[in-house]
Amino acid sequence: MPEQLLSTNYIKERVEQYQAWYDKKAVATKALYLRMRSCSVVGGGIVPVLINVQPGWELWGIEVVKLVVTLISLLVVVFVSLESVFHYREQWKNYRSTEQMLGHEKFLFLSRVGRYAGLDDNKAFTLFVERVEDAIASENSATLNVMTMAAETSEVIKKTQDSQV
Repeated sequence: MPEQLLSTNYIKERVEQYQAWYDKKAVATKALYLRMRSCSVVGGGIVPVLINVQPGWELWGIEVVKLVVTLISLLVVVFVSLESVFHYREQWKNYRSTEQMLGHEKFLFLSRVGRYAGLDDNKAFTLFVERVEDAIASENSATLNVMTMAAETSEVIKKTQDSQV
């Protein structure tokens, strides 16, 4: 019975907590990725159309069409650059796959099927904890790798900009 209580506590305090966190992060990074990607695609489609609009509208002595084209182009470049640095798509997929893996593993453990079939409670729980902790560690490593690449890319960009000044 103490092992069952321990496994129940572990599932509630560790597995379900991480599942909720990964779900929240997956939803947030997916939304960010899709918003940025959508704006990039729409902006990339609008710019060629606006370039063909006849000039003539001015605001404070600036052609409105040129200003709008410049601003949209700038936003597209910023969004595409941010995605290439922070890899929101990869983060979203990584968070979602880890969240799904934790749920899958919890189901297998609780129903004692698959790799948990035929194991006594202690061995099953030990295997479950190992697999959950490995999944969390792997995701942390992947996120750290993405963030490290983002930091290195930012440093290269800054050095390039500094050398041009």
